[in-house]
Amino acid sequence: MTEIWPTELKVSKDRRLLTVSFNDGVVAALPAEMLRVLSPSAEVQGHGPGQKVTVPGKRNVGIRQMVPTGNYAVRIAFDDGHDTGIFTWNYLRELGATGDEKFAAYEQELAEKKLSRDPR
Repeated sequence: MTEIWPTELKVSKDRRLLTVSFNDGVVAALPAEMLRVLSPSAEVQGHGPGQKVTVPGKRNVGIRQMVPTGNYAVRIAFDDGHDTGIFTWNYLRELGATGDEKFAAYEQELAEKKLSRDPR
């Protein structure tokens, strides 16, 4: 597999959308809410199988800061204080390709747990 890396990461003025342009021409528009609730951090994913957390109330979350992590990822800090997710280029690319399905599954989890995307 050829290496995938971003040629541009751009946060929208309202801080609610990250647009990532990749070296092969693919462009992914990633909503901040999706990035936050699907964060690769242990806080969201857990420390082992079956420990994934469904994070409610993040509909209005924004991106506060992005910090490069080596040559392979970016750490995204959100305005709700969450800042431990390290998003690899491959994971951002994966979210660009399958994020809609992953987010639909997240919304299903919220419904099953009687939780909401809206802040309390």
